[in-house]
Amino acid sequence: MQHNAELMAKFSITWCLALASVAAIVSAQSVPQMDEDEWWGPPEQEIDTEQLQQKKSIRPFSITISQDEIDYLRKRLLNHRSFVPPLEDSNFEYGFNPDQLDVWAQYWANEYNFTRAEEVLNAYPQYKVNVQGLDMHFIWVKPQVPEGVTSVPLLLLHGWPSSVRAYHDSIPILTTPSDGLVFEVIVPSLPGFGFSDAAVRPGMGPVQMAVVLKNLMKALGHKKFYVQGEDWGAVIGRQLSTLYQDDILGFHSAQLTVLTNCVEVKTLLAGYIGSLQIDLHQFNRTASTDLAEETGYIHLQATKPDSVGVGLSDSPIGLCAWMLEKFSTWSRRDNRLLADGGLLNHFTRDQLLDNVMVYWLSNSMTSAMRIYAEYFSNAQRALGIEE
Repeated sequence: MQHNAELMAKFSITWCLALASVAAIVSAQSVPQMDEDEWWGPPEQEIDTEQLQQKKSIRPFSITISQDEIDYLRKRLLNHRSFVPPLEDSNFEYGFNPDQLDVWAQYWANEYNFTRAEEVLNAYPQYKVNVQGLDMHFIWVKPQVPEGVTSVPLLLLHGWPSSVRAYHDSIPILTTPSDGLVFEVIVPSLPGFGFSDAAVRPGMGPVQMAVVLKNLMKALGHKKFYVQGEDWGAVIGRQLSTLYQDDILGFHSAQLTVLTNCVEVKTLLAGYIGSLQIDLHQFNRTASTDLAEETGYIHLQATKPDSVGVGLSDSPIGLCAWMLEKFSTWSRRDNRLLADGGLLNHFTRDQLLDNVMVYWLSNSMTSAMRIYAEYFSNAQRALGIEE
């Protein structure tokens, strides 16, 4: 069995080298040509022409948290079924520790300041503009540009389960001149996330989102710009940099991943080799083990996002637990061993709940999760852009 495992490891390397050769041939071919006018909103014939023209103009936008919304949320938070007790000493190893749920529910209902939250979420100028049939929401901060300072446009892209709230603390730094440079910052909610419209038909994957965001920047007067992305924002930033190589001035990624044929084969083989280790009683926790353990949500959201979305959209406590468990483990894997998930070691309750509020107020969790299904689809893979 040990010999078999070694053979499989060598085979994986050989196979990936062969795929890399194929990828080199693919990359020599032309970049896929995307339809930059592809329509993702309701059928155009159902939209009033004058209304559509108005939507194509840049309009100020602000987030309002009504008293009715607050009352309903508090009612849902304070009137829930009893939670199933956690296993002894399980902490966050089975997911969000049920013993911690009431702490968060009580804080959200009774101590979280909704007036403060509304002010924070509206801290920067926000707008909407219709792009390819979708009303796109974005923060747009134009800095003061002293003489001798160069201003450059920077597109900041969030991921899941993040939102534009993730960049609030970075905006003042980026829009303050330093070393003769300052950034004009644009932070959109991705299509289907937060307060941006979701596509009404299948097919809106990261590549199509890249096209929408390029057109958004064009609507703001920027043909060339810089990009920074994390999580899905990093994936979309990659696609932007591939599709528009002459227009993306620079790309900073906070998540250096790529999904090629070689990567998929390596992942599958790693799982098989892991099973051989179990047979040999040589199993050790590795980065691959953690990856497998912490990515179960991807399979759910890539196959049945609408089913998962039913519970998350209906239950504020369920939504909170699903999202914050990711913030716990993704900040530090060892947080799984802590009773409170170590969440307050990295964030304040208000910071985390502000982000949850974006999804709750906009009821966008289901449409946001669909990006997983679209990314892993045969249609996205057929574009060959990751190669």
